[in-house]
Amino acid sequence: MSLLTQDEYKSIAANLDMPTGAFIDGAYRPALSGKTFETSNPATGEKIVDIAACGAEDVDFAVEKAREAFDDGRWSRMHPSDRKDVLIRLCKLMTRNARELAVMESIDSGKTIYDCETVDVPETIHCIKWHAEVIDKIYDQVSPASDDHIAMVVREPIGVVGLVLPWNFPLLMLGWKIGPALAAGCSVVVKPAAETTLTALRLAELAMEAGLPRGVLNIAPGGGAEVGEPIGRHMDIDMVSFTGSTVTGKRFLGYSGESNAKEVVLEMGGKNPAIVMDDTENLDRVAAHVVNGAFWNMGENCSASSRLIVHKDVKAELLERIAHHAKQWNIGDPLDPETRMGALVSEEHYTKVCGYLDQAKNVLIGGKAKDGFVEATVVEVPDNDAVLAREEIFGPVLSVIEVSSFDEAINIANDTDYGLCASIFTANAKRAIRGARAIRAGTVTVNSFGEGDITTPFGGYKQSGFGGRDNSVHAHDQYTQLKTIWIDLADDEDEAVD
Repeated sequence: MSLLTQDEYKSIAANLDMPTGAFIDGAYRPALSGKTFETSNPATGEKIVDIAACGAEDVDFAVEKAREAFDDGRWSRMHPSDRKDVLIRLCKLMTRNARELAVMESIDSGKTIYDCETVDVPETIHCIKWHAEVIDKIYDQVSPASDDHIAMVVREPIGVVGLVLPWNFPLLMLGWKIGPALAAGCSVVVKPAAETTLTALRLAELAMEAGLPRGVLNIAPGGGAEVGEPIGRHMDIDMVSFTGSTVTGKRFLGYSGESNAKEVVLEMGGKNPAIVMDDTENLDRVAAHVVNGAFWNMGENCSASSRLIVHKDVKAELLERIAHHAKQWNIGDPLDPETRMGALVSEEHYTKVCGYLDQAKNVLIGGKAKDGFVEATVVEVPDNDAVLAREEIFGPVLSVIEVSSFDEAINIANDTDYGLCASIFTANAKRAIRGARAIRAGTVTVNSFGEGDITTPFGGYKQSGFGGRDNSVHAHDQYTQLKTIWIDLADDEDEAVD
């Protein structure tokens, strides 16, 4: 799909029909309390619309309808190929409405229309379609039991699932979760981030149009205390999948222990290292990868390359090339397709990132911030103990740490509470593999920045993750239970007692 002009995108934005209600049991509804909250455009500060502010009573209602849908089998016991057909129809409807979804995502989140058009929307469609295609291709197992027994190991949908989403990739993270959850046959209750609710509500409407039964996909907008915690504590939710901050993610483990011991899967923060060794080839290409890793999506990315661990012998040349590439990451109107970096998602988050900039003592590139926008920024820190090297900033800030050996680089890479992603740049294949094995992170890329793709599991070690993985066939595991069915084939006469 070719990109439009800035004026054309603004015209689309001005004429969008914005959803305002919670989406429960197949229809938009006001919150039972009648309360609403305002969502605004981070780039302009202008109000977009008032959205239903759900509370615990709305969560109860959504779970009740999700449970009814699950128990009567309208989706959970539908033939796998029929579930696949519904999700494929949803993907076709999303493709037909892709531009609307992209503009809605951009004005709600501050993300650039370029990223929404070329990454977020098409990747969401691809994700749901991929999981739909897997539905009727996952086989169960027969164990090697005795000649007198057959033991079947079968997967069953886990039940009613709570999905708690982040604000940095609202639509894509929804796809990452509903793709495998719906494919498995679960019913879901989704809590979008309060900052970015619109595309989740619109997708639910498209899902109904595609033929998804009532009650299977429910969207409950609202705050963490009002909606997230009730989901985490609900006695009739069987599993929660959460993506967001480590601090918030840990709370869901507590909610589970204090309620019904529901399954919990967490994908949380990161302070991801990019190691550049002295034998690295093509430093200009390396610089492009490092800059993309650090500044893509305004650095509002749990897998962002936020620590550059660089060998002293190539540091000066690499930083020179990084400065060149950073100039291409301009800030501006997110609806301008030439803009590479939009606005941070909220005034609260902008203030937080600016607080980190205030602590920077040696700014090499950028460092300026104004009206919700932050420049691509590179700072040098004295060592890995510096605040900017240890805490997740979640903004376009790259911290540079100098090293003099491969072992020192690996030790610093692992000296963090997190373990989500990492990158190693080196021309030595043996060193690359040794480093990838030594780094405690869920994804390690070699001579590139990336997260893998839909076929590879995504999640983290340590305080970056818990309980499962998004993406790939492995993502289906967390939305299913394993059941053993043991069948006795012994002849009654053989078991007769004399």
